[in-house]
Amino acid sequence: MKMLIIGGGPAGRSAAMEAAQLDAEVTLIEKEHVGGTCLHEGCMVVCGFNDVVRFYEDSKNYQKLGIISQKHSIDYSEVTRGIKQITGKIANILKHETQQTGVELVMGEATIKEGMVEVNGDDYPYDKLLIASGSRPFIPPVSGVEHASTYKNVLDWKEIPPNLNIVGSGVIATEFASIFSSLGSKVKILCRNQFLSNIDPEFRDYIVKHLLPGVQIQENVQVQEITPEGASTSQGPVEGKVFLATGMTPNSEIAEGMVEIGSKKEIMVNEQMKTSNPSIYAAGDVVGTVGNTPVARREGVVAARNACDVSATMDYHLIPQSITLYYPVSFIDSGAEQSEDEFDVRIRGSAGSGSFWHALDGETGFTKISSDLETSEITRVSSISPASRTSIPYLAKMVKDGYKTADFDDFIETHPSTDAIYKLLHFLSKYG
Repeated sequence: MKMLIIGGGPAGRSAAMEAAQLDAEVTLIEKEHVGGTCLHEGCMVVCGFNDVVRFYEDSKNYQKLGIISQKHSIDYSEVTRGIKQITGKIANILKHETQQTGVELVMGEATIKEGMVEVNGDDYPYDKLLIASGSRPFIPPVSGVEHASTYKNVLDWKEIPPNLNIVGSGVIATEFASIFSSLGSKVKILCRNQFLSNIDPEFRDYIVKHLLPGVQIQENVQVQEITPEGASTSQGPVEGKVFLATGMTPNSEIAEGMVEIGSKKEIMVNEQMKTSNPSIYAAGDVVGTVGNTPVARREGVVAARNACDVSATMDYHLIPQSITLYYPVSFIDSGAEQSEDEFDVRIRGSAGSGSFWHALDGETGFTKISSDLETSEITRVSSISPASRTSIPYLAKMVKDGYKTADFDDFIETHPSTDAIYKLLHFLSKYG
């Protein structure tokens, strides 16, 4: 069976390797660089910046405590150069790893035809096609929008902007606000509606107060015009660089006329990642689901298995999510409506690796668990701590597999740990 995959990001690459292991003849087509947005412009770039600013914030705290006397400064050009060097190295590793599984890699822009894909003037026939063409920043219809930046060109900035106005209210806006505020920019977040509206209100308040302390957040703002010097808004003018974090648009144009496309330009798929065309599958950002890398990888695997006649379905229940700030903000939500039997427990973060030196100022994080007193089911967990990004996915799996609060009575964790989740679960196992 010949399978063609368009897009070398997390969804496409995972699908390619899975299909190759299932004995398909796989060709992966990538127009720019293997690794996709996550590696070259998104998650990993944010991680690179965040590692630097976390060290910088720690050094300032150690100076305040009298532990170190040397004052540090940041060379932005060296930060961006280093990030590009590291992501380039990772891309080469991913490329080699993919080819080692027997996948043929073709670099170029694809055009879909019936039963074949054209790349660089050559036609590649297929039995099954997977479209994993990703997404791009949504650019709002605002006058002068060409003067604004997005995450795609942050690594090309020559210096840290003195004033940065971030248009948006979600994860991307929050992460870049944290980064550039720590780097020295005076940051404003301009939200059309409520800031971080999908986050537990207690955690939203914690983020604003403790993780974005120098950031000014304005809600219910309409950006009317963007200029090289700033922007005009419904709440008055702002000065400085404008950064758009206004959501994502699926790159579905490549499939127009071939498959059904939704109102938000997403390729419509079922739980097997099948499109309306029986020979074509889709996965990753182009299908407009959760929009994070692990989900895209899983979607790619599900698509590849079904294309190879191995039954698999995609499950979006209890997807672990995280925001990359000084401390990761991680959470799961069962989606169950809050009932009168739901019980919340909260605790401050623990002192340990990554938070020990913040025990004096109380900035050790915050954790909250919601459970149903009648059924002992864990319904929601949110955690801000150095360890939250690691522990939340495992907890999501355990909850998905039916673990309840009573099952954590004999749970033994590692120590020392900044993870407060299991302290709360121990409490709930006895009293919840």
